[in-house]
Amino acid sequence: MASNAHFVREGSTRRAGPGAAYSALVGSVASRALPTALRSLAYRAFARAVGANLDETELALGEYASLGDFFARKLRHGARIVDAAPDAIVSPCDGVLAARGTCVDGAMVQAKGRNYRLDDLVADEALAKTLTGGAYATIYLSPRDYHRVHTPLAGTIVRYDYLPGTLWPVNRWATNRREGLLARNERVVIHLHADGIGDVAVVMVGAAGVGNIRLSHAPDSAEFRASGERRTIERNDRVERGDELGAFRLGSTVVLVFPPGKASLAGEVGQPVRFGERIGVVTARGDA
Repeated sequence: MASNAHFVREGSTRRAGPGAAYSALVGSVASRALPTALRSLAYRAFARAVGANLDETELALGEYASLGDFFARKLRHGARIVDAAPDAIVSPCDGVLAARGTCVDGAMVQAKGRNYRLDDLVADEALAKTLTGGAYATIYLSPRDYHRVHTPLAGTIVRYDYLPGTLWPVNRWATNRREGLLARNERVVIHLHADGIGDVAVVMVGAAGVGNIRLSHAPDSAEFRASGERRTIERNDRVERGDELGAFRLGSTVVLVFPPGKASLAGEVGQPVRFGERIGVVTARGDA
């Protein structure tokens, strides 16, 4: 798993909008170091309240200096097994399957009766055109979940696109009521060139209370929020299936989009998923 991670920091020039002040407050609290004697007690109380599994933490609870560090914790060795089948597509994170379908004419389902546009989500006309007609899945991470995000397939990270936006909540209540929410919130689009199938988008969507996004292959990502503008970081990093891409400080959402005719995804909306388990298969490979 990658360890050279960097946080996208809070910045005052980020686009104002619902959740911004709340997120700044939560981000400040989450990054504040707790007294060592209180850490285990505080994290256990939090875990009981949200249902987090403390048996999977990499470190002893007292070693996580802040709530943000606890949220972005790694798993202990052996806590997950990444599906090794050659054509398996694995879940990039823990969470609940919030939507699944095919991106017909560029439209994607956010919630029942509410759609949004792929080109709005990725803000890249060429990438959207390449992925239109392909399978997609949306996974919602709640505060109880493991918060690191991994590659669903082996390939090469082509670039990161940081897209500033608002910070609406992304829970079911909000996605059922707010049009185009996932394409309006602050997000990072990870452009992955997957072996044999070509371009794949892994989109990490921020939300109210998410003060930082950690990127594992972006050494200057700390400058994203400080600028408050769209930022692109070109990369050429080889990753294997299950390697780490980044992490959220609090619960949020990951959207996966695959090229048409190359992937078949499974699972029912509302179904829990865990990082490393199979959520689909590669259906065709070529010279992509």
